[in-house]
Amino acid sequence: MFTVRSHCWCGKKDSEEESEMAAEWKETLETEREISAFMLELGIPAHLRGYYYLREAVLLAVSDMELVGSVTKLLYPVIARRYKTTLQRVERAIRNAVEVSWERGNPEVFEDLFGFSRETGAPRPTNSEYIARIADKIRMDATTGEKHVTERNRTLL
Repeated sequence: MFTVRSHCWCGKKDSEEESEMAAEWKETLETEREISAFMLELGIPAHLRGYYYLREAVLLAVSDMELVGSVTKLLYPVIARRYKTTLQRVERAIRNAVEVSWERGNPEVFEDLFGFSRETGAPRPTNSEYIARIADKIRMDATTGEKHVTERNRTLL
């Protein structure tokens, strides 16, 4: 929902508030880029609907890790409302994206992130494991200043 607010462009308070909002927007956009770059490294094709649902899930989890504790009750309904679909479709699309990346993705990246890959014979991670690990990785990298937007990924984003 959007609220309409009248602005007095001569007031300092409004310009400070707008600067703060712009900084938040820029930070969110940068986080989205980081998530997208990492998802591309994991081998999730951007043409899948689950790619967008998964990116949204990770973005929400980065800001509130408690959401990962109850993906079906908290996370999927938020995404379903945002994309005007059902939570069952959100869950299935994310599962499909995870399966595709598990089968076609780079095993070395999975080894680094999860400690296992399909090559070790391990089962694929669950949706919530996948979301939690990516969100945690993005949060930790944000504190250390590490970036996933490589030159290769930059051309894809």
